[in-house]
Amino acid sequence: MFYSPAVSPADAIAIFAAGVGAGMINAVAGGGTLLSFPVLLWAGRDPIVANATNALALWPGSLAGALGFRRELAKAPRLLSLMLPAAILGGGFGGWLLLSTPSRLFSSIVPYLVLLATALMAAQRPLRRLVQADEAAPSDELHRGRRAVALFVGQLAVSIYGGYFGAGMGILMLAALGLYGVADIHQRNGLKNVASTVINGVAGIYFAASGAIAWGDALALGTGAIVGGYAGAAVGRRLSRSVAEAVVVAIGVAMTVALFVRSRS
Repeated sequence: MFYSPAVSPADAIAIFAAGVGAGMINAVAGGGTLLSFPVLLWAGRDPIVANATNALALWPGSLAGALGFRRELAKAPRLLSLMLPAAILGGGFGGWLLLSTPSRLFSSIVPYLVLLATALMAAQRPLRRLVQADEAAPSDELHRGRRAVALFVGQLAVSIYGGYFGAGMGILMLAALGLYGVADIHQRNGLKNVASTVINGVAGIYFAASGAIAWGDALALGTGAIVGGYAGAAVGRRLSRSVAEAVVVAIGVAMTVALFVRSRS
C-alpha cells in the first residue's frame, strides 16, 4: 500500500497554484506536468503517488479538450477504432508498470523522464516542420495494411509511456498522426485529446483501485487545473505559441536541474 500524508494548508495552496499553472500551460502549449509533478515531489509525496495523482487530477482537462473537437472526430471513426484499443491496452500496461516499479528506482529515473519531456517540448517546432513537409495520405489508406499496423503499434508504444509517466505524450501523438498522413491539425488535436483521455482514464482507474492516489492533492491540483485551463484560453489569445513553448521549455530545464540536484542530495 502507498502512504499519502495529510495535506497541510501550505501544501494545498502550493499544489492548487501548481494546478493553475499546469492548466494554463496545457491550454496554451501543453507540458503542464513539467510544473505540477515536481511541485508534488517537493511537497514530500512519494514519486509514484505524485505521478499517479498528477495523471488523474489533470484528466478532466484532456476530456474537455476532446469534447471541443467533436466535429472533427465525427469524421475519423475508423482512425479512432485503431487508436482507442491501443490507448486502453497501453494505458493499462503503463499504469501497471508504474506501480510495479520500486519507488526508489522510479525516483532515480524521474529527472531523466522530465528531461525527456522537456526535450520533446523543445523539439515541437522541428517536428511540426517535418510533419508539414510530409505528404498527406488519402484518408482510406490510413486504416489499411502497413499504415494501420504502424499507427496501432506507434499508439500502443506512446500509450504505455503515457500510462507510465505521460509528460510529452501529446507531442508524440501529434507528430505520429501527421507522419501517418492525417493532414488536418484540428483532427490530429481531437484524436490526441481523445487518446490522452482514455490513457489517463484507464491508468487513473487502476491507480485509484490500487490506493496510489493522494485524494487531497488530487482535489487541489484538479481544481487549480480547471481554473488555469479557463484562464489559459484568455492568456493564449495574447501570448504567441512560440513564446509559450519557450516558457515551458525553460520551466522544464529548471525542473530537470532541480530534480537532478535533489536526487543527489
